[in-house]
Amino acid sequence: MNNEKTSNTPAVIDADVDNSASASKTVTTQEQPNSQSKKSSQMSAQVQLLNLAKLFALDGSLKPADKQMPIEDRSGRRVRISHLRRQQNMEKIVEKSIHYCAGDQVAERTDADWFDSFIELAERVSNPAMQELWAKILAGEISQPGSFSLKALQAFKNMSLHEAKLFGKACALAVSDSNKKNIRIITGCYQQPGLLNLFDSKREQHVGLSQFGFNYGDVLTLAEHHLVFTQETELETSSSGGVLNLKYNGLPLAIKAKKKRCALTCYKLTPIGAELAQLIADKPDNQFLEHLKAQLSHHYSFG
Repeated sequence: MNNEKTSNTPAVIDADVDNSASASKTVTTQEQPNSQSKKSSQMSAQVQLLNLAKLFALDGSLKPADKQMPIEDRSGRRVRISHLRRQQNMEKIVEKSIHYCAGDQVAERTDADWFDSFIELAERVSNPAMQELWAKILAGEISQPGSFSLKALQAFKNMSLHEAKLFGKACALAVSDSNKKNIRIITGCYQQPGLLNLFDSKREQHVGLSQFGFNYGDVLTLAEHHLVFTQETELETSSSGGVLNLKYNGLPLAIKAKKKRCALTCYKLTPIGAELAQLIADKPDNQFLEHLKAQLSHHYSFG
């Protein structure tokens, strides 16, 4: 018997890439005598800003006065371009999601209000990698309505590409139960203190997550997006011989306690985190799996 307890995109319009000479003519800057490398860096920043300004139709005032459109026309152009970008983004996401949808018929129809909210949250996403993940969300919800809550969509919208990759790394280190409702990152194990093990140097064991690119700072980052609980929880086996039947990235992992009063410590994904974990493909890291088994072997055996 196991008890869980808490312990103390493509652009709509093409932006011409100005060379550094034209950029310096367009934007007046007061350069200080400095190294050539710093000057190059400054010019590069100008070019990047100019390209972004053109892409979002915000370069009107940078042009000579006799070539500037009226401010009302510039504003209307920016609104049109913004709508075109959003339309193009959503069409790309829908196009990508078609490939993830199964051909089988589904029993329920996707809620139209959910789809409307999905559009509002996803239409600004132009990064191809992030569009791919939004496409997976849409396909998952169409195939099985109720898979992704609006809270999960909102949390995902606020994530950067870097944070999405970090969440993927966390999932690559996590174990789950058979239905993937409870997903945990094991941090170590211990045996409750007693007369026979009080001076056992191996009574507490820790998994070196930082060796695999995941530390407590990463936990805090994911916690800000409501994906992981920061407080460690425990999976306790009531007696020796108790078995935890888990999965590690699709691989069966039966953990059997060798001794009484043993427990695993772990960070647990929140319900939102568990929903979004469906987006991450199973990619077992055999090196990490061997490390996990070695660190837990004093108290647990593996089937």
